[in-house]
Amino acid sequence: MTKAAIITIAGRPNVGKSTLVNTLTGEKVAIVTPKPQTTRTRIFAVVNRGDTQLVLVDTPGFHKPRTRLGDYMVSVVKESIVDVDAVALIVEPVDNIGPQEQVLLERIKAAGVPAILVINKIDTVKKEELLKVIDRYAKAHSFDAVVPISAKLGDGVELLLKEFERYAVEGPHLFPDGMITDQPEKQIVAEIIREKLLICLEREVPHGTAVEITKFSERDDGIIDLDATIYCEKQSHKGMIIGKNGAMLKKIGQLAREDIERFMGTKVFMQTWVKVKENWRDSQSAIRNFGFDHD
Repeated sequence: MTKAAIITIAGRPNVGKSTLVNTLTGEKVAIVTPKPQTTRTRIFAVVNRGDTQLVLVDTPGFHKPRTRLGDYMVSVVKESIVDVDAVALIVEPVDNIGPQEQVLLERIKAAGVPAILVINKIDTVKKEELLKVIDRYAKAHSFDAVVPISAKLGDGVELLLKEFERYAVEGPHLFPDGMITDQPEKQIVAEIIREKLLICLEREVPHGTAVEITKFSERDDGIIDLDATIYCEKQSHKGMIIGKNGAMLKKIGQLAREDIERFMGTKVFMQTWVKVKENWRDSQSAIRNFGFDHD
């Protein structure tokens, strides 16, 4: 008899949600950068453990939105806490419950969904400090379990998976056994390019970018041909993305191509363009065109 469980991974920006999902799946299904709000939409990642399938729902960092895109990201988090088997609230080892965590706790209580407290980045604090964090959250909510981990180092993740398995119920698997994510290849490729934009560019520029794959084809010899268009919000941002004599765009393209080739397992020929779409993050039609749509 097979079992399955859907577990939502929620928390404020930069607590390590996507790093954890990648560690649990053993594959890079979500992009990771030091910048907040890297994840923009809901990503399903699949972990198969014997007859049990765990579907992990990676969500955007819960934050105070300033654009329509931000409104969409926050709504995705709120919706992902409902109708799941459990929620893993990811927090940093800080002896304080911030406003984002408080809102998420209220949402979890309102949904009546079981919750696990996952304290990430334990490699950055002493044990005494960790105990204070556990005590603080234990007083705020009745968690089913508290699991300290380091998603980056892999510490505690096996114990976390065992906790997740407790919520699995008998029934068919939700995804084919060989599938690790619901994202199509084109979307993963676009996200890899955006990851390099976030890493290479400073300040607000990368958060105002979106990537569209306009060509994705395979030659007879297995080489993948890719055309990618990078959208930004201002003409000045376009100049920064391209760089002097095209140096920055070349660097972004090279880093992205190396990761895409690893992911695809073949050679990739990629061409990139940069276009301006002013204030697209506040345009409902643009947000929808880039795939940020609840439907």
